[in-house]
Amino acid sequence: MEARTRAPGRAPAAVVWERYAEPARWPGWAPQITGVEASARRIAPGVTGRVRGPLGVRVAFTVTEVDPTARTWAWEARIGPVRLRLRHGVEPDGATWLVVRGPAPVVLAYLPIARLALRSLTRRQAPIA
Repeated sequence: MEARTRAPGRAPAAVVWERYAEPARWPGWAPQITGVEASARRIAPGVTGRVRGPLGVRVAFTVTEVDPTARTWAWEARIGPVRLRLRHGVEPDGATWLVVRGPAPVVLAYLPIARLALRSLTRRQAPIA
């Protein structure tokens, strides 16, 4: 299944992009992420790592594409046999979007959490992390 969601821009596009570009900042705007271990400080094709979630859940990831000029990037997240492919973008007005592809039950469960995270990502105030 593939689904798409979007959040309006409240912060400048460059600010939103930087919040995406540094995995260490993800817990500051994504409530489902409690920590990130990444092989590099910034996203780039081939960067790998693990996202920590509630109850000790760890999700492995690999960044597959990054276009800083277009402010788009994609990654694959894996937990056991379940794989999600996620594509993100930041529009010139600071709005952001997500396209997620994976098993329908997982995508449908993830979308409300993703919407909340995207709204936090685009907020004007600086995230905590």
